[in-house]
Amino acid sequence: MIVSGRLGREIVPSIHQLQQIILIYVYCGDKESNKAWADKFSKVKAVVDDSNELISRIEVDHKTQKMVEESMTINFFTDADKSMTGLNGKFVFSQILIDCLLRLKYTPVDKKELIYRCKQECKGNKKQLDYLHEFEIDYSPDKVLLWYTRQSFFFKTLNAALRTEDFHLMFLFRAYILDIYDQLKKCQSKNPLRVYRGQKMSNDELQNLKRRLNQFISVNSFFSTSTNKNVALPFLNIDDTTDKLVPVLYEIDADPNKVTGKPFADISAYSEFPGESEILFMPGSIFRLNSFNHSSDDPYWIIRMTLCSDDEHDLKQVLMYMKQQLGNGETNLRTLGKVLWKMGKLDLAKQYFTRLLNELSPNDPLLSTLYDDLGELESQIGDFNMSIQWYQKSAEFKSQNQLTSTSSVNEASNSVVPLRASSIDIHPNAKWSQNGITVVGRNEYGSGTNQLRYPRGLYIDDDQTIYVADYGNHRIVEWKYGATNGKVIAGGNGPGNEANQLNHPRDVIVDKERDSLIISDWGNNRVVRWPRQDSASGETIISNIACFGLTMDENESLYIVDDIKHEVRRYKIGDTEGTVVAGGNGQGNRLDQLSNPCYIFVDRNHLVYVSDFGNDRVMKWEEDAKQGTVVAGGQGEGDSLTQLYCPEGVVVDQLGTVYVADSVNYRIMRWPKEATQGTVIGGGNGEGTQSNQLGNPIGLSFDRQGNLYIVDNNNHRVQKFDIQ
Repeated sequence: MIVSGRLGREIVPSIHQLQQIILIYVYCGDKESNKAWADKFSKVKAVVDDSNELISRIEVDHKTQKMVEESMTINFFTDADKSMTGLNGKFVFSQILIDCLLRLKYTPVDKKELIYRCKQECKGNKKQLDYLHEFEIDYSPDKVLLWYTRQSFFFKTLNAALRTEDFHLMFLFRAYILDIYDQLKKCQSKNPLRVYRGQKMSNDELQNLKRRLNQFISVNSFFSTSTNKNVALPFLNIDDTTDKLVPVLYEIDADPNKVTGKPFADISAYSEFPGESEILFMPGSIFRLNSFNHSSDDPYWIIRMTLCSDDEHDLKQVLMYMKQQLGNGETNLRTLGKVLWKMGKLDLAKQYFTRLLNELSPNDPLLSTLYDDLGELESQIGDFNMSIQWYQKSAEFKSQNQLTSTSSVNEASNSVVPLRASSIDIHPNAKWSQNGITVVGRNEYGSGTNQLRYPRGLYIDDDQTIYVADYGNHRIVEWKYGATNGKVIAGGNGPGNEANQLNHPRDVIVDKERDSLIISDWGNNRVVRWPRQDSASGETIISNIACFGLTMDENESLYIVDDIKHEVRRYKIGDTEGTVVAGGNGQGNRLDQLSNPCYIFVDRNHLVYVSDFGNDRVMKWEEDAKQGTVVAGGQGEGDSLTQLYCPEGVVVDQLGTVYVADSVNYRIMRWPKEATQGTVIGGGNGEGTQSNQLGNPIGLSFDRQGNLYIVDNNNHRVQKFDIQ
């Protein structure tokens, strides 16, 4: 409020206690006489007789008040709460949510909605509407920090959305949050800094923080500080109309060499207030509370904190795992909905699933999955009628798009799901996430229960339990869904040919009828049956065979690759000799020959697909055929889309599309039926350890939901690629 000297004398005593009045200025012709009464009122910030001085003082005080109003919303991590439903759950999910938002593609529809929301907020405020119009026509990412520091709608609306956790407004602002992130990363401080922030908070808030000494907090909004302590101190003197706020000075040590996930930077050069040495931190920045001090010499509390990285707290493993699930690439609204669903925000998850529905084309293969998601979500909400409607939509969509078989013959055969196949029909244009999640092992070899050593084949059970042929450790390891450690269930007693030993096993499957494993014990030239339930030894069921890959059909016939004889044999129940069903005519590249075959897949119609390693191709052999046909590769070794280079694991979907681990090209290829070239659906980014890279992929399998699992041999891990 700006008042004259005469009017001020009359009105200020009456309105000074109103909470709506924050700052008062007396603009008069006689400064000295008016100061005498004005000094009695703390909200009167200045008595001036010059308009330029008035404007300058208002600008400075407005900036100060904006900082005071920029209160922090904090999430806590506490040792006392180990669950994911209390404080710690909120701590982790706040981190995941920001990460997901920043990688979600921004659309013109989103921007249009944001502008509309801001116009509603600024209604009747001509100056802010003028800013908004300028923003619409002149905004660019390199100007985002200027917009953030201006006294405009942008700062107020953005930080209000973050502080109050107005999620949809955060969603609409996400492109600009990302622009700030990019600018902070570009200008990232190179050296350790000590920064300050002055603020007032309630005594309850202070006591809550003090109870978290030596623990961690994350700040939900952007966090402004200064390297100049004298810039921060005036914020402690802002008047409190309630007399219940405590002045607090944050003293923060931030080392950019220790923290890489959330950048911070000096934004003075890009600010409307360049003299304040402002250091800005990203939302989600994590700090350790080191100490709380107050003495008679200091009329305020000093809270000392250290900026921390994501791996300095006890939730680092679960945070890392959940971030792995998101991967490193672009996310979509379904991913966002899934995160919100896990947070228990069912209505918000439904909102973004529905938003995605409106963005997809009528024949998009993602629709079927989205209908199923909405069906399950509505059942959790309790609207069972709506749940059934969504499931009906899913079934109709699959039928209309020929995602299910229509002939009675195929319906009968489709009731049997081949080993390593998906139980859902996979659309010809289906996509998988480009960033894998490590579900078994890690990027270094070893013999621990959380490690593998040059793994080869794998099998995925219906409950997503993973069985891995841990080649270099001479054992089979079982990993339950979501586990961080496996369990040795066969071998593990060093290399050898005793009943309790294995020697470089190359493949494994589960025989559900007998509740046992069937293992390709390659180093011992034998196939072993090993009970799944706490058995110390197995029994040899086939001897004298250089067994490589193996599988089983619905009749319990075993199909085993012999890479020395360059053939595949089928063993029916009780058969000890076997019948050649592929190759068997010596090593060569004719259509009736194979060269060092590796892995096999047998479909519902007993068609045998073989990865013909030495010929850089995948072959299909019909039952009783004298020769096979090339269904992938066969153009010599190479990395073009018409070629393979040492193919290994192979699976086939209901349409006859072949999926093959193209090992030396470090990629997974999809070859539609009768296609002359394939497409890359995983890897293909060179050999490496990143989540979008592979190092000699070998074993390959779908789970029942169509997610793809890959044994990443040189990286000693199993990667899961979610179907989208």
